[in-house]
Amino acid sequence: MFERLDAVKPALQKLIAALRERFAYASVLATDERYRMWRVSKNGISITSEGDGGYGFVIRVFDETGCAEYSINAFSEELIPAIVKEMQARLEAERAALPEGVTPLPTAIPDDSPAVLKKEAQFEIDPAALGDEAILERIARIREKGMQAEHVLDVSCNVTYCAERKLFLSEHRDLDETHMWTTAGVGAFGARGEELKNSYKGYSLLGGAELLSEVEHDVGDVTATLGDLLRSEPMIPGEYDCVCNPEVTGMIVHEAFGHGVEMDMFVKDRAQARQFMGEYVASPLVTMHDGSAVDECATWAFDDEGTLTGDTVIIDKGVLRRGMCDALSAARLGVTPTGNGRRESYERKAYTRMTNTYFEGGGATMEEMIASIPYGFLLEEPTSGMEDPKNWGIQCMVNIAREIRDGKLTGRVFSPIVLTGYVPDLLKSVSMMGGKIELAGGGYCGKGYKEWVKVSDGGACMKARIRLG
Repeated sequence: MFERLDAVKPALQKLIAALRERFAYASVLATDERYRMWRVSKNGISITSEGDGGYGFVIRVFDETGCAEYSINAFSEELIPAIVKEMQARLEAERAALPEGVTPLPTAIPDDSPAVLKKEAQFEIDPAALGDEAILERIARIREKGMQAEHVLDVSCNVTYCAERKLFLSEHRDLDETHMWTTAGVGAFGARGEELKNSYKGYSLLGGAELLSEVEHDVGDVTATLGDLLRSEPMIPGEYDCVCNPEVTGMIVHEAFGHGVEMDMFVKDRAQARQFMGEYVASPLVTMHDGSAVDECATWAFDDEGTLTGDTVIIDKGVLRRGMCDALSAARLGVTPTGNGRRESYERKAYTRMTNTYFEGGGATMEEMIASIPYGFLLEEPTSGMEDPKNWGIQCMVNIAREIRDGKLTGRVFSPIVLTGYVPDLLKSVSMMGGKIELAGGGYCGKGYKEWVKVSDGGACMKARIRLG
C-alpha cells in the first residue's frame, strides 16, 4: 500500500542532506491518501473518492531567526537544487517583511533527537478489497431494515474509509506510519405534521469494514429513537441535574474545554485558560486527556511536524495542568510540544489541534446517576457545538433530553435542547463519573470554520448541573 512513497524516499533523504548544508534544521512530511465514501437514501446512491490529504510533500527549514515551508504535489531528485534555492528565498522574504528596525525574534530549533518508527495499519476487512458493490449492497440492506418501521419516511446510511500513509524525515528522524479509519452513520427521518424530525447514530473505528456489523445490529434503535422524537415536547428553560451519555460527554470535552487549551490560542492571547494553569477549573472527579493512549480515528504515532505523540493529561483531578501545542507554539511559549501539530492536508499550515480528547472514567453507573436525581434529564445525541476560548462560554445542541423524576425515567422526551453556561461552572458541578469510557470519531473539527481534521472525543457517562434551553 502506497509504494510510491518508498520509491521517492531515497531522493527525499538527499534533499534533507542538501538543505542541512544551508539551514540549522530541515524536514519533509510526505503523505499519500486513499479515501472513499458510500451513501444510500431515497435520493439514490452516491460514491465519493475525493479526500482531504492527497499525495504531496511539505518541506520545512529553520534557522536561528525564523522558519519557512513549501508544499508541492510532485517531487524528484532533479528538483533538489531548485527547492534549496526556494527555501533560501522564503526565509529571506520572511526577514524582509519585518518593519524597519525590528530584530527577528530568536526561533527555537525543533527537537531532532534520533527516532525511527515503522507502523502498519491494523484492520480485519479492507474496504477497498471488499469493493463498491458489496458495500453498497450491505448498506442498502441496513436501510431497508430501518424502513420497515411505519413512522419512518426515509433512512440514510453511509460508510467512509480513509487509508493514509505519512512519512516524516529529518536528519535524525525516520518516521513512517500507515493508518486506516472507517466511520459510518445511520439517520432516520420522520414527520409530525409539517415538522421534520430525525435521529442519527454514528460509528467509528481505527480499522476497516468490520464496523458494518455493528451498524446493522443497531439500526432498530435509531428508528425507535425517531419515534420518541416524534412525540417530543419543547424544553422548559432552566438549570437541571443532568446525566450525559458518553457522546454528550465527548461534545462537552471537545467544545467546552478542548479548544480552550489549544496553545496557539495562548500565543495570540485568545484563550482564558492560560491564566488558570495550576488552578481548579473542574470537579476533582474530572481528569481530561488528549493523545494516542487510546485507539480511535485520530490516533497517530507522530504528528505532522514529526513530534512523537503520547498521553497529555490536561486536567488532573480538577486542576488544569497543561495545554496541547504544536512545535511553533511550544517554541514561542517555552514549553515542550505535545504532538498536536496537525494539517488539513500537505497544502495547509500546521495548527495546534485536538486528537483523541476525553474525560477519564470513575466508578459510578448510569443507573446510579439516574437514581440520584429527583428531577432532571438524560441527555443523548449531540448535534453541534460552539466554543468561546476567550470567555469560556459554551453553546451546544443536543437532540434528546429524557425526563428523570424521583430517580426514574418517565418516558417523556424533550427536543431540541441547547446547553449553555460558563465552562468552569459546568465542570465544577460534575458529581459522578461513569466507569466505561467510549470515544466516537465520526466527525471532523474545524479551526475557525476551516482547516478540517479528523478527531475523536468522549469519556464515560457523567452527572452535572447544566443550563438547558
